[in-house]
Amino acid sequence: MPSSSKMHHWSFILQILLLTGRDVLSQEECPKGPIQSCGDCITSGPYCAWCKQLNFTKKGESIAVRCDTKAVLLERGCEERDVISPDSYLIPLRNDPFSKATSSHQEPVQLKPQEVKLVLRPGKAYTFQLQFRRAEDYPVDLYYLMDLSYSMKDDLENVKKLGKDLLKTLEKITSRARIGFGSFVDKTVLPFTNTNPDKLKKPCPEKETSCEPAFGYRHVLSLTNNQDEFNKKVSAQRISGNLDVPEGGLDAIMQAAVCGGKIGWGNSTRLLVFTTDAGFHMAGDGRLAAILDPNDGECHLDSSLVYSKSNDMDYPSVSQVADKLAKNNIQPIFAVTKNTADVYMKLKELIPKSEVGVLSGDSSNVVGLIENAYKSLSSNVIVTHSELPDHVSVTYTSDCPAGRRPDTRGICNDVGIGKTVTFNVTVTAHKCIKEASFLIGPLSFSEKMKVTVTAHCQCHCDDSADTKHPSCSGKGQVTCGICNCDKGFVGQRCECHVGDKDEDHLRAACRLNNGTECSGLGDCICGVCHCHASEDGRNIYGTYCECDDRSCEVHQNKPCGGNGRCDCGKCVCNPDYEGSACQCKKSDEGCYMGSKSVCSGRGKCVCNVCQCEDGYTLPFCETCPGCPSPCQKSASCIECLGFNSGPLSKNCSSACRHIKHTMVEKLKADKPCEVKDSNNCLMVFRMNELDGINSYEAFILDKRVCPEPPNVIAIVGGTLAGVALIGLLLLLLIKGLLYMRDLKEFRRFENEKQRAKWSNADNPLFKTATTTVQNPNFSGE
Repeated sequence: MPSSSKMHHWSFILQILLLTGRDVLSQEECPKGPIQSCGDCITSGPYCAWCKQLNFTKKGESIAVRCDTKAVLLERGCEERDVISPDSYLIPLRNDPFSKATSSHQEPVQLKPQEVKLVLRPGKAYTFQLQFRRAEDYPVDLYYLMDLSYSMKDDLENVKKLGKDLLKTLEKITSRARIGFGSFVDKTVLPFTNTNPDKLKKPCPEKETSCEPAFGYRHVLSLTNNQDEFNKKVSAQRISGNLDVPEGGLDAIMQAAVCGGKIGWGNSTRLLVFTTDAGFHMAGDGRLAAILDPNDGECHLDSSLVYSKSNDMDYPSVSQVADKLAKNNIQPIFAVTKNTADVYMKLKELIPKSEVGVLSGDSSNVVGLIENAYKSLSSNVIVTHSELPDHVSVTYTSDCPAGRRPDTRGICNDVGIGKTVTFNVTVTAHKCIKEASFLIGPLSFSEKMKVTVTAHCQCHCDDSADTKHPSCSGKGQVTCGICNCDKGFVGQRCECHVGDKDEDHLRAACRLNNGTECSGLGDCICGVCHCHASEDGRNIYGTYCECDDRSCEVHQNKPCGGNGRCDCGKCVCNPDYEGSACQCKKSDEGCYMGSKSVCSGRGKCVCNVCQCEDGYTLPFCETCPGCPSPCQKSASCIECLGFNSGPLSKNCSSACRHIKHTMVEKLKADKPCEVKDSNNCLMVFRMNELDGINSYEAFILDKRVCPEPPNVIAIVGGTLAGVALIGLLLLLLIKGLLYMRDLKEFRRFENEKQRAKWSNADNPLFKTATTTVQNPNFSGE
């Protein structure tokens, strides 16, 4: 290999290494799944690694323990040399340096590298560089496709004089310029064209003496650098006509794009100048003429170079035309009149690498229009790819301002001749794939880079060929740290023989709480569950096959909101997300009030909302309505802190370290705490709760209000006087009670006396005398 080629080769490899270096501190995770081998492990996630260290797993421990991130495996004791984690890499196959064309037989090199092979880790993106440099004196092919309907009569007269001016303009760009010519009108069927035989022969107005019979598309002149031949062929063209306003322009563009052999397209910048003063028919319009067959996108120029299937196939769709132009590296320039410019501006949005220019009334400005359009097209580089293999995706960025965001196309504007632009190509194989190839390159350039991709789906562990390895109880061979047992033996270390009497005991080890063996989702082999692969795509795993990766909470129809992984029913969120379903982007902006700490130090911020400790209330966990008043429960601490007395005075600094106190002469609080201390003195203070639980700031009035000492003489004298007074009051009370009782009895006697009456009835015991003796001396007086 020449020394210059070696330099470019190693320079390219160095660029690849710099681009593919990754931040070792980035978050790496390995999703859990049914792992039975090292191959299963490395294909289950881009950061999954396998430990091939012998005896890494304990007896009864699942093989899946060997599969985790490299950091976790090292933490569990796996030696670094025993960690298998294949990475993606690139093999440069062809990387020729940029070059200019030195002869008509040697094409310039504008794209490098020209061929690479990628060996990809499934699920892990790999980025490499693609460079492009516009070469000087790159050939240009310009095919002039003109609408020859009657309304373009004045324009045709000017186009007949274009040959010299067109080539002269192209020679400013390159010494290898060629021009060609084609024309079109529309399908020669009703309702697009008058099918009266006379009108088919002369579709122009009667006054027109020179008129071309009606036609769809005709190729007139293949690409040539002979301006005289161009002028001669174009001068022989005559105007034609049709009925309706839209023309068959898409039919003509399709044939000009796919009939490369007859048009003469070379390995060059290919420009197709399309001039018209009307719109275009598109797919479906052919049904108006009972044309039902769709356009097949193939070349159908007959021996007279006329589109022979014009009346048999429908017009192509815009997407068909855009696809054929891109595949054939053709850049269209729509030179149209002002009244149709809006239509073609919309068309430009659907066809990459196209331009629109507004013609003057007679097309006299077409040369300048083409020159400006070419400059715009050639300076804008769009890199894209051919059809990709299944499960492969590609994105691009570039060192140009317009292409710094990842996209399915690489974009770079204002690229001058000789300027090198760099595109970063990121390729990802999402699954294991067989070796396949695709092409990458700039639109409208024939040069493409061939990319061959394949995937790491197997481990290469350099195992010994010993079939009777001691770690496998002498009954099997070690493959990547696990035993492949001989026939009749099973178990992680081939320690079990099929049909052993202890088989029932081993099967019991596969039952969770004496339930179904391996939860009905796996096979129990030597006391260890080997989980089945689920038909519905779930990953089933766990000691008893009790876990899967879809049993977690769902948010927006995705397990764990698509922002985390499901680990046996619980979401393990990505670093920037939180919540039971990883539904929230981490933020604590809504958990602050003023300059305080998150949730006042009395809760945690989840989904930007405080979750307070018991008793504290939302929104910021500031208050606790049901908690004891800090006034009474802090009295002992206030006494010892402020006055060095009370039951806590001996260990005040430790018992009361949760209170920061300040002695003051006055308190500004409206309702301060007033609590008596152990000496019956009234302490006055104010308590402010700080962030956190049971943390306070106290402002203590420096003087307590204590009661005066007692007056003994006054107390004794007062006591005696009080006793005497009480005795006197008792006597008066008793005397009053006796008087009231006597008065009550007297009044009762008086009342009974007034109610008494003498009875006039005879005494029932009295008997009258049987003999009556009258005293003779009784006179009756």
